Amino acid sequence: MMGFPGDEEAAAEVPVRSSLFRYNSPFVQVSLIGLVCFCCPGMFNALSGMGGGGQVDPTAANNANTALYTTFSVFGILGGGIYNIFGPRITLAVGCSTYVLYAGSFLYYNHHHDQTFPIIAGGLLGVGAGLLWAGQGAIMTSYPTPDRKGTYISLFWTIFNLGGVMGGLIPFILNYHRENSESVNDKTYITFMCFMSAGALISSAILSPDRVVRDDGTRCTNIKYSNVYIEAFEIVKLFRNWKLRLIIPAAWASNFFYTYQFNNFNGLKFNLRTRGLNNVFYWGAQMIGSVGIGYVLDFSFKSRRTRGLVGIGVVAVLGTAIWGGGLASQLNYSFHKLPKRLDFKNSGNDFAGPFVLYFCYGLLDAMFQSLVYWVIGALADNSETLSRYAGFYKGAQSAGAAVAWQVDKHKVPLLNQLIINWALTTLSYPLLGLLVYLAVKDDSKSAEDAETASGFPPPASIKDGYEEVGKSTPAAERDASQVPGKST
Repeated sequence: MMGFPGDEEAAAEVPVRSSLFRYNSPFVQVSLIGLVCFCCPGMFNALSGMGGGGQVDPTAANNANTALYTTFSVFGILGGGIYNIFGPRITLAVGCSTYVLYAGSFLYYNHHHDQTFPIIAGGLLGVGAGLLWAGQGAIMTSYPTPDRKGTYISLFWTIFNLGGVMGGLIPFILNYHRENSESVNDKTYITFMCFMSAGALISSAILSPDRVVRDDGTRCTNIKYSNVYIEAFEIVKLFRNWKLRLIIPAAWASNFFYTYQFNNFNGLKFNLRTRGLNNVFYWGAQMIGSVGIGYVLDFSFKSRRTRGLVGIGVVAVLGTAIWGGGLASQLNYSFHKLPKRLDFKNSGNDFAGPFVLYFCYGLLDAMFQSLVYWVIGALADNSETLSRYAGFYKGAQSAGAAVAWQVDKHKVPLLNQLIINWALTTLSYPLLGLLVYLAVKDDSKSAEDAETASGFPPPASIKDGYEEVGKSTPAAERDASQVPGKST
């Protein structure tokens, strides 16, 4: 049996200090996971946002991303169980290291133009990303109190997307005077690798959930140990969970549109240095979007169910308007009629409209994903359940992304790609609304407080491989009675 690494004193009750900045507070821990994602996925997003991984020919990046999201779809689902067994430090450190390897593979490709290394690195990154995002989802959704989950999701999303902003500035600055270049220089990839390495180091500061105490004095989990058998059993039961099945269309859509937006909008309509500038504002827009939807989901109405339904309505209206603007833009170009590359300095008014549209794509992405994470967080409060839910979400999301990269590789008409993206997001809204209406409770108790992921009663603490912190069992009492000088 394996458990979250940590001091044995975690089993005892820890007095809650009022300081927001105490090390074992949700605020500090969510901020730390935000910094980890600032350095690793944030820089990866900036690299992907360049279109084709910063290369003139997107084929290598498309194949690498297909390998990435194929393995991600598997290890995203498995990631929650792995996180529950090994804890955050090992899981996150392994995950972060694969981001460094991926950026390094494109540095190699800059010189050798052999796709083998990027494709292998992409497959390994899918494994690491599955571990990282399962842990991130558990931390972000289970550490806050139920009435502040939207706020903490927006806190994470803001810090995380600062990485995208910084990552957008890196290629913009380092390639500013290369107006006619199509591939980024070596310094760009090396800088990304340095940030990603820093993220791996920061991950060692993350506490296991049994050591984190919320501001109301409750712990993020009472479970200190899990094992392979129980996690495998719980992961299988995820596929029987009707709540998670309603989330699948939203999960599939939420990374599916990246291929279109990065390769076929930003990548086709703008030159290299302008793509870097655009990404600064794309990821900056995500910070605004996450804060806005976080306020709606936490503070707009007294009823939590009402807040969720209103949030879905807001995102649906805004999403329809933005994709409508995308349709108007898409009608002007295709693979057979490529647009003239726009430059932020030399294209004048022609630059303004596409730039604003790309900014709005970033705004919608953050609002859409923050909304889905809020819904997931409203289904349970404990870390072990939410790590599995987050892993399931990322697995379904990555399966969609793997298909999307191959859709682009096979040159599916751009108008068809846009319509598919619009349809997928539109299908998600009524299903999320139904889920919120049926499963999200108006009081502080989540839908899973008295149930496991499949709707069955929770297992006994020792019978299924769990040990609850602070609770004794007959076996534990017998063991304690045999220790000299210790009574039970």
